Amino acid sequence: MSGKNTADGKSENYLASLKRRGKESHVYRRYQMTGLMLSEILHDSAHKALYIKLAKEHNEEKLLRLAKDIAEKKNVRNKGAYFMRVWFDGEKNSAHHQ
Repeated sequence: MSGKNTADGKSENYLASLKRRGKESHVYRRYQMTGLMLSEILHDSAHKALYIKLAKEHNEEKLLRLAKDIAEKKNVRNKGAYFMRVWFDGEKNSAHHQ
């Protein structure tokens, strides 16, 4: 015997199941998927929530187009930071022209 009773074995399985499910993505809205796509394109999974918020508040097509352009640049080390800089510089400039 392994020294564990069935209750402990069940609780360990349940905890493992919860941990596994917590790592799975739960996407309910289009902007959530767009945000996750942005984080993948830019290799910046640490900031998924930020990209989801951007996708919710801004034009998804423009965000994706910019992310893809930046992802193709070989000389950019931190694509996520560069993306944010370019995006908000563009937003600032477009606000001045209105």
